[in-house]
Amino acid sequence: MKHSPAFQALCEDAQKNVKEISAQETQQKIELGQTLVFDVREDHEVAQGLIAGAKHLGRGIIERDIENLVPDKQQEIILYCGGGYRSALAAVNLQKMGYGKILSMAGGWRTWKELSLPTQQP
Repeated sequence: MKHSPAFQALCEDAQKNVKEISAQETQQKIELGQTLVFDVREDHEVAQGLIAGAKHLGRGIIERDIENLVPDKQQEIILYCGGGYRSALAAVNLQKMGYGKILSMAGGWRTWKELSLPTQQP
């Protein structure tokens, strides 16, 4: 998808301020039970499936709802979206809210599917 230059710059800035993790590393952490994974895509995107073990908390509401779902601000959380931009934007905001172990999955859902990693239906 072609993004506007301003959006592209905003996302690239967010990515500089957020630690990224690969899809393979994410899968390893899920298998070991070391992390919480949130899908920040839109409802219509999640209808196609999501990472096995992930929970959906859309980009539009994550900042509003995260503290009720994850009160421990030192809990590791991995965010992902379609390609890695929206998850980086959400991760920056969660860091500002005091969450200390926020990661954004590089390549997002697109990479996860390309690698044929485990998925589930919502």
